[in-house]
Amino acid sequence: MTPPPASTDLPTAGVPSGPAGRIVLLVTSPRLPAGLLTAAAWDAVRAHPVLAGAESEVCTAVRAAGAKVTVTETPVPDLLATVAAYGVAVWLAGPAGDEELARDLGLRLAREPGLAELELMYGSWDPPGARLLDAVAVMDRLASPGGDPWKRAQTHATLARYLLEECYEAYDAIVADDLGALREELGDVLLQVVLHARLAENLPEGERWSIDDVAGGLVAKMVRRNPHVFAGTEVGGLDEITENWERIKRTEKPLTSVLDGVALSQPALALAAKVLHRVERAGLDLPPPSAAGPDETARLGAGLLETVARARAAGLDAEAALRRATLDYAASVRAAEPDSLPPS
Repeated sequence: MTPPPASTDLPTAGVPSGPAGRIVLLVTSPRLPAGLLTAAAWDAVRAHPVLAGAESEVCTAVRAAGAKVTVTETPVPDLLATVAAYGVAVWLAGPAGDEELARDLGLRLAREPGLAELELMYGSWDPPGARLLDAVAVMDRLASPGGDPWKRAQTHATLARYLLEECYEAYDAIVADDLGALREELGDVLLQVVLHARLAENLPEGERWSIDDVAGGLVAKMVRRNPHVFAGTEVGGLDEITENWERIKRTEKPLTSVLDGVALSQPALALAAKVLHRVERAGLDLPPPSAAGPDETARLGAGLLETVARARAAGLDAEAALRRATLDYAASVRAAEPDSLPPS
C-alpha cells in the first residue's frame, strides 16, 4: 500500500470507511539508539503513514530515513481517519508506551469492530541489563549541577563506610535466606558502585574514569580469566578452572608477596583465616606467634590467631562460628530483657 506523499496532510475524520484496516502501535525501547529498529519496523514506517503524539528522537530517525511523521494532538480520530484513507496507520509510541492511547483505541475498536484492527509491534526492546542504563542516567542527574547536594558533596573516602554497610546488609540477607531482601540490598550495593563511578568523572584530566571503564575492565577480566568459555581451552574440572584463574591472575598482576590482594580491612577473624590460607598455599613453614609474653593484648591476639588456625585445621569458619555464637547470645539477651526498659 502506498503511503501518502510527504506534503499530504492527514485525511479528515469524515472520510468514508472501507474494509477494516490496521493500526500498528510501534513500541520502541527508550534505552537503545532511536534508529536501531527491526527490519519489520522499518518496513512498516516506510510503507505506511506514521503518526506520533510528540516529537522524539525516534521521529527524527524515521524522518531521516525518508518517511513522513505527523505529530497530532488528537490521536484516536486521526488514526481512524488515516486507516480509512490508506488502510494502515503506524503510531510511534512514546517512551512510556502510550498505554492510555492503546486502552482508548482498544475500547473504541471493541465497540465498533469494523473500524480497524489493532496490532502491537516491537520495533526494539530492552536487552538484558538495559535497566542499568536507567541507573546510570538517574545517578548522573543526581550528581550533576541542580541534582542532589548531598551526593555532589561526597567523595570516595566519605562513601567508604556506606559501601561496607551495604555489603554487610546483602550478606545478612543471604544468611537469612531472604532472597527478596537480597534483591533490594544488591540494589543498594549497585547504588554505591554507580555513585563512585559518577564521582570519578569529576577527577582531574588523566585521572578520571567512568562506569563504562568499570564495566569494560570487568568484561575484559572475565573473558581473559575464563578461557574455557571464551577461548576453547579444555579443562578437566573445577580444580583446573581455579588453577587457570590463579595462573592468569598472576600473569596480570605479578606478586611481590603471597599476601598481595588480601583485603586488610575485613573483619579480624576473616583476615586471620585468609592470611593463614595464603601462607599454607604458598608452602611457607611459618607458625603463628606464641601466646606467651608480658603484653596482655599481644597474648590475646596470638591466642585468637591460634584459635583461627585450629578452626581451619578442623575445616571450620571461625568468623561464621563467632557470628553465630554472638547472635545466639543476642537472642538470649532479648529474651531475658524486661518488657519495658528504662529510658537511655
